[in-house]
Amino acid sequence: MKIRQLSIGGAWEISPVLHGDPRGLFTEFYRFDHLAAEVGHPLRLAQGNLSVSARGVVRGIHFADVPPGQAKYVMCTRGAVLDVIVDIRVGSPTFGRWEGVQLDDVDRRAVYLSEGLGHGFCALTDDATLTYLCSETYNPTGEHGIHPLDPDLGIAWPAADPTLSARDAGSPTLAELRDAGRLPDYTTCQGYTESLRSQ
Repeated sequence: MKIRQLSIGGAWEISPVLHGDPRGLFTEFYRFDHLAAEVGHPLRLAQGNLSVSARGVVRGIHFADVPPGQAKYVMCTRGAVLDVIVDIRVGSPTFGRWEGVQLDDVDRRAVYLSEGLGHGFCALTDDATLTYLCSETYNPTGEHGIHPLDPDLGIAWPAADPTLSARDAGSPTLAELRDAGRLPDYTTCQGYTESLRSQ
């Protein structure tokens, strides 16, 4: 597999090798050793999630308090999505920047995002199915959202009229969370990542 670091530190795109023949297809969608060599530490697998969305649904931007945060390895097993990573770490050189990667059931790419980054996606097809491998279990008191249509983020969602959950539609903006001191701190996130490397 090929692993490419994205423009936001702590985020990578993973492109697997696809082995196809008239019978179908085989691929290794996850290799802990290859990912650990690139990231600097293994991904602790604590929880697996599956999400199915109709075309035009936007989910996110979600993030977790650091420590411990929640690293994610995300792939699309059916249909297609635009997967979006947002740097919400206060003090980061790329704070406020977002990057999108199309994940689909053709190229079978995945993304890995480290603790402290924001994550969301837009379904490009009906029944778009995402599978997440997560480093921590769900913690409702430590997980938060940023309004996905926040004009300061300026995410170019590929949906004319995005469908949002009530939770996401009621989420605060990036500026509101920053002013309230509720965003992850870049130095804290870096220190937490370093602690994982020494384990």
